[in-house]
Amino acid sequence: MNEQRLSRVNRREFIKTSLAGVASLSVLPKKIFAGQGPAEKTMIVLVKTQDRSQGVKDVVNLLSFASAKGKKVIIKPNFNTADPAPGSTHNDTLRQLVLELKARGAAAIAVGDRSGPPPTKGVMEEKGIFGLAKDVGFDVVNFEDLPEDGWVHVNPPGSHWKEGFYIAKPAAEAEYLVSTCCLKTHKWATITMSLKLAVGMTPKRLMRELHASPDIRKMIAEINLGYKPELIVMDGVEAFVDGGPSNGKKVDAHVFIGGTNRVAVDAVGVAILKELGSNEAIMSKKIFEQEQIQRAVELGLGSGKPDQIELVTPDAASRAYAEKIKTILAQG
Repeated sequence: MNEQRLSRVNRREFIKTSLAGVASLSVLPKKIFAGQGPAEKTMIVLVKTQDRSQGVKDVVNLLSFASAKGKKVIIKPNFNTADPAPGSTHNDTLRQLVLELKARGAAAIAVGDRSGPPPTKGVMEEKGIFGLAKDVGFDVVNFEDLPEDGWVHVNPPGSHWKEGFYIAKPAAEAEYLVSTCCLKTHKWATITMSLKLAVGMTPKRLMRELHASPDIRKMIAEINLGYKPELIVMDGVEAFVDGGPSNGKKVDAHVFIGGTNRVAVDAVGVAILKELGSNEAIMSKKIFEQEQIQRAVELGLGSGKPDQIELVTPDAASRAYAEKIKTILAQG
């Protein structure tokens, strides 16, 4: 199935066809190929703040998302390296997110990731995650240490992966998954926000294929077919407007973004990068023409129409900034 055909089939037909095409799977992720249809209106919370704890609080208080009460929650952060935010998830953001989920009745919380190229355990140690886990009360799952049967094979039709890809079973089969990402550019993938976060759910052995492919951005979007977050929180207190993912040209953006739709979250993120003044790859291309976003729209993971995004804010400063972002979004 080519990309044009994939973009024409409706959501039900795509799921039906996809499931037929993954007969090689012994176990399907519970939420495989789950996404929001392109006609759905999606709410995105935008908060102007320098306070990470307040940013998380405002996002979860304003956003409408599925209840975590009684659920076993997996949080997927950005622990690619231990570099300071936005090189990796700030511990203050992670701490507050855990506290908010606990307050909402989560039965258990685990933080899981796979770093790269540095060893995951070393990254977590350098960031003080094991100490934070003991202090706040959550489990830590190192995807790099998963056994052979700890991965779920996903091979959807039309994929740019040679033989499909693998998703960490704790993420693919999570009862309730939360993504927390950073706001930044990426040297090879152009952007690294909520869609790119999925790469840390795959085994390191796949990175050679991903990084060698001219379709890297499309392949990143395709990984998102293997899981579905119930909540996405983007920390944009600081942002990379060039370089990335570990280090780059850093600016103060003083913003938090929250949503349940990965396409919409990343679209707003790119609009913010444009407002801040970013590199050529961001400034010269329309938001919904960015390959990660464009491919995710084709796959039914979100709408490609700016008017389907509704920005919600907590105060006057946030509303004023949202108006700027809305104007940039409207340009496509």
